[in-house]
Amino acid sequence: MVARLGGDEFVALTTGPDTAEEVHELAGRILNALATPIRLDGRELSVRGSIGIVEGPSGERSAAEVLRSADITMYRAKAAGGNRFQLADAEADARAITRHGLTTALPAALDRGEFFIEYQPLVHLGDGTVHGAEALVRWCHPQHGVLGPDRFIPLAEHTGLIVPLGRWVLEESVRQANFWQERHSDGGPLRINVNLSPTQLHHPRLVAETVDVLERSGLEPGALCLEVTESALIGADDDLLKPLRQLAEMGVDIALDDFGTGYSNLANLRRLPVSVLKLDRSFTRGMQQHPADPVDLKIVEGIVSLAHSLELAVTVEGVETGAQAEQLRRIGCDTAQGWYYARPGAPDRIHSLLLADAV
Repeated sequence: MVARLGGDEFVALTTGPDTAEEVHELAGRILNALATPIRLDGRELSVRGSIGIVEGPSGERSAAEVLRSADITMYRAKAAGGNRFQLADAEADARAITRHGLTTALPAALDRGEFFIEYQPLVHLGDGTVHGAEALVRWCHPQHGVLGPDRFIPLAEHTGLIVPLGRWVLEESVRQANFWQERHSDGGPLRINVNLSPTQLHHPRLVAETVDVLERSGLEPGALCLEVTESALIGADDDLLKPLRQLAEMGVDIALDDFGTGYSNLANLRRLPVSVLKLDRSFTRGMQQHPADPVDLKIVEGIVSLAHSLELAVTVEGVETGAQAEQLRRIGCDTAQGWYYARPGAPDRIHSLLLADAV
């Protein structure tokens, strides 16, 4: 039986004792039939298809459940490039349903105040004092518990909610940094690092909103560092770099995050308005062992030398051992963060570390 569900979506139902063996052959025949070129008004057209296959005994699941699984699987086939079929997978179905549920819940979650920020200290390698903190957003979901950014930031990017969410993170982080500044005025300027997504980089009011947030909080621009991933700036034209240059001219630091993981030409560093290179943790894993991996040491030494020659500071992520920290200090890295110092935590945790430094 074949039925049209609507638009360009159809469903085929086949039953019988040999269905499991024949279903792949049937899907192939359908794709081949669709791929046969069609001539229309002197033009040749071709159609591609994506098929999701759900197998199982009749009555095992309701019709609605079978159709939902087939629909999810069909979209997996389409996402894989189309013109193919995929078999339903219970785990893949569950992930897709969860993603859909999180996507639809995102707008209301921001209104309900379900997001919160944890802070991970940035430590000055020269003297071990807290130099600043990176703001890391979390989602306290009513059903799924606390979710890390990898679970919802891509969804926020896809839906466009990353812009209001990013502004909220900036406002909260800057307000918190100003709070720390007022209560720790004798320890020098404390920096706050906030991540910028690729979508935020293209937002026309990025500069105006950043200025507004800083002015209303009273925080100096030099106490804010905006982190942009290296991949987001690969091949960036002047239009994309213009707002970053404006922010840099105001005194805001721009950090190139995950440095070394992309494919950008090192010569691009000369045209990017960055003042900090944030070295990806993959370069320093070899320093956890003793003796440290000599290749990793040479790579990090080279990057630090290059950065300092360009008057850029170097921050290292993922520091987990004292041996790593000591090696990085000897090499000349400026600041570091990682579980060796502290895991991301509540803002009062940073305040207690600052008080410990003062003592």
